[in-house]
Amino acid sequence: MKDRPFVLTIAGFDPSSGAGLTADIKTFEALKVYGLSVCTTNTIQNDIDFIACHWVDIKVIKTQIEILFSRFEIDFVKIGIVKDWQVLNTIINVLFEKNPDIKIVLDPVLKSSSGFDFRKPNSDAKQKFKIQFEEILNKVYLLTPNFQEIEKLFPEKSIAETIKHISSKTNILLKGGHRENQIGVDELFVQNDNHFMLNPNGKNISEKHGSGCILSSAITAYLALGFPILKACYRGKRYTEKVLSSNKTLLGYHRI
Repeated sequence: MKDRPFVLTIAGFDPSSGAGLTADIKTFEALKVYGLSVCTTNTIQNDIDFIACHWVDIKVIKTQIEILFSRFEIDFVKIGIVKDWQVLNTIINVLFEKNPDIKIVLDPVLKSSSGFDFRKPNSDAKQKFKIQFEEILNKVYLLTPNFQEIEKLFPEKSIAETIKHISSKTNILLKGGHRENQIGVDELFVQNDNHFMLNPNGKNISEKHGSGCILSSAITAYLALGFPILKACYRGKRYTEKVLSSNKTLLGYHRI
């Protein structure tokens, strides 16, 4: 039997396990890859309330990454919540030092599902963060924002302009859970200008805490299993829909 590929998630800890590291690991296990994890923050939250976010020092994050790469061959990484673009850029640089061919799926978490805003830079920091984010786009393999997030990435641009700009640098999956029309329709924009619509197919779907984490980690798992980006996004979407339809609460079940 073929060994499972190792897949790394770099994300926050959610005590409710609906989002963050533990949701990613459940997804990885269900999709038959071996999940490794690096913690970026310890959050105080459940599925409806978010109280606080205690960031892990970048030195600790780096040493977590280093010890994993000293032991395991890691070709695919999913990154979730990180303190800011500067810390994220540092993390990505460490990953490329360890594996120059690594593929990174970035879920640009800007706000929790309960409304907690993770990034509120002052006016002096905004320009520096913008430069950092531009560098990040050149390094990641896939960006997975929802409609609320993509509006904040480049607030001076329209959504169409932002998509064009980002897809000139990397692949982007625009999630459709927050769109005003055609709700649930995701759009994949790849760097060669191809554009694919991924229609919803699930039944009895209900909102879930951490659905974005689950989708990005599922896509990363399918990429690690050898699927090309379109099939990985399609299968990741279908897996996420199964979790969304697993029950009527905010915490979904992962079927193994």
